[in-house]
Amino acid sequence: MAAEYLRLVWNSTRFTIEPEDIYDHIARDAPVIIAMWHGQHFLMPFVRREEHRVKVLVSRHRDGEINAVAAERLGVESIRGSGNLGGGFVGKGGVSAFKEMLAALEEGYIVALTADVPKVARVAGLGIVKLASASGRPIYPIAIATRRRAALNNWDRTTINLPFGSGGRVAGEPIRVPADADDAALEAARRAVEVSLETATERAYAIADRQHGG
Repeated sequence: MAAEYLRLVWNSTRFTIEPEDIYDHIARDAPVIIAMWHGQHFLMPFVRREEHRVKVLVSRHRDGEINAVAAERLGVESIRGSGNLGGGFVGKGGVSAFKEMLAALEEGYIVALTADVPKVARVAGLGIVKLASASGRPIYPIAIATRRRAALNNWDRTTINLPFGSGGRVAGEPIRVPADADDAALEAARRAVEVSLETATERAYAIADRQHGG
């Protein structure tokens, strides 16, 4: 039911895409790592084009099971595990999930995951930049917003997208992390992901709400 509801939202929303040639960039850099915020991710499976093979990191929590089933119904495979703010991916299947994501990228899959970690909204963790460093693949921050929506008052500001409106789909510039990145370089990359993703999110909402700016 969740998957079919999201399909309705997607098919009934008029989206503006920035940049317009984003798929050309992704094709050039593929496979890539897609970064998104918790609670803003429900329409992400529809960004996938038919030729894309995609895997998404989904937590092992009970709520994650619903997300995994819905994503797989929409053509996105799941990797189960979680991360934390300081260490990247530990516990909760994190180490095995990290290895699975590396393997998926090596096999040509696009890998998508939330940049912020559970209970710390809009603050990027180190896990995603460590994945970029270990794999050599760039991070693309992606945000999707719809004008018609319901926002929940919870830790990740979960937004339920509603059908029959307009929307914005925005991608930031790719972020590359050297294989030999030290702690300072990893922190700089983490901050770059955070800033780029927040900027993309603000722009997506501005487009959705018809406040285009410059």
